[in-house]
Amino acid sequence: MTGPERDLRATDDVTRPPGGETGPSHGEPATGEAGTPDQGTPGSPTGESQAGQVRRSGLRNPQAAVRGLGAGTLGLEALVLLLAIQPIRVVGGDLGGAAIAVVVALAVAAILLAGMMRRPWAWHAGTVLQGLLMLAGLLHWSLLVLGIIFALVWAYALHVRRVILG
Repeated sequence: MTGPERDLRATDDVTRPPGGETGPSHGEPATGEAGTPDQGTPGSPTGESQAGQVRRSGLRNPQAAVRGLGAGTLGLEALVLLLAIQPIRVVGGDLGGAAIAVVVALAVAAILLAGMMRRPWAWHAGTVLQGLLMLAGLLHWSLLVLGIIFALVWAYALHVRRVILG
């Protein structure tokens, strides 16, 4: 399948046979004896597991998708931090060696955490990293701005994680 699925029940479908018969070949899920959807395997088109629990998303591997979101967010943060050093020095003035070392250390920590997103504690460490970046705002006001922006992005990533994984 290459495009988004349509809900054929919501539109007038001229391909339905006379008499209103529906089934899996006509865009609706197969139903069991009581009219409830059949419980398939975890990879089944109905999106249900064998235990009868409905998956919260249509993703094939929701854990990998969420890990990718977290790793991508941290990787982007590291890149922005490293690229921000020179403009901060030129525009802001006094960004000393210690402040540059803090920015580089935060960027390295973000890269390391991006590689460790399989571990559950990495999400908590990412949250701590956002707090440390905002705390670096004491060294230069633009680091506080970056900290607030990335804290909001990280909060959204946590929200998406909670919605997808439950």
